[in-house]
Amino acid sequence: MKKLKKSLVLVLVLLVTAMAVGCGTQSSSQKKSESSTKQEKAVTLTVSAAASLKDSMNEIKQLYAKEHSNVTITYNFGASGTLQQQIEQGAPADVFISAATKQMNALKDKNLLVNDTVTNLLKNDVVLIVPKNSSSNVKSFNDLASDKVKKIALGEFKSVPAGQYAQQILTNLKLIDKVQPKAIFGKDVKEVLTWVETGNADAGIVYKTDALISKKVNIVATAPENSHKDVVYPAAVIKASKNPTQAKDFLKFLSSDKAKAVFQKYGFKLGK
Repeated sequence: MKKLKKSLVLVLVLLVTAMAVGCGTQSSSQKKSESSTKQEKAVTLTVSAAASLKDSMNEIKQLYAKEHSNVTITYNFGASGTLQQQIEQGAPADVFISAATKQMNALKDKNLLVNDTVTNLLKNDVVLIVPKNSSSNVKSFNDLASDKVKKIALGEFKSVPAGQYAQQILTNLKLIDKVQPKAIFGKDVKEVLTWVETGNADAGIVYKTDALISKKVNIVATAPENSHKDVVYPAAVIKASKNPTQAKDFLKFLSSDKAKAVFQKYGFKLGK
């Protein structure tokens, strides 16, 4: 009888031990599963953005990486019109930031955007610049008609928003006919800036933010607000994005206080 009781006790001990080991294994397995779930998948986002945003967006990229180590941001900078055409032709893009509403509206009309993500992110000013050591004595837009000014750098009227704003300004100031024969056209606003920096143009029309980051040019005049449409930078998620959740998150980050501080540092005004 005593042997039977000892046997039963031994069996019970073995059962309890087995159950404890099983639970421990299950708990460990469960923890591994939960840990694996928490690890976010690696994602690469392609952001097509107006060339004038290059410096500020590169800084914001670093800030975003600190909070989202699994997301790699790849930029495609260029003239907004060129970027628009690329997206229309199926080029990969998750987020589009234009330097004018025209290009964004064109994509919206073709049903290529996630419409509820479209937002006016930033604003900018348009300025007239000359090389740092210029002797042309250009002090206003009207001086562009002077014989001393031989070459004026402008963005392409068709594809570059900075060029389109310049065209509006020169037309409203009744200078377009005198300036156009002197114009050399850049593929984006950064090229316009470079031509003035290097002295290959006597003057140029760019965004204030581009002029502020250069130590090789002087701002001599700011275009009157009523001489051109408001310089608005709309942003949106592309409908064909393979990572819409992460794209929306990045777009949201661009409106965060951290991102706003960067944009303002570079001279942008906040949108809306």
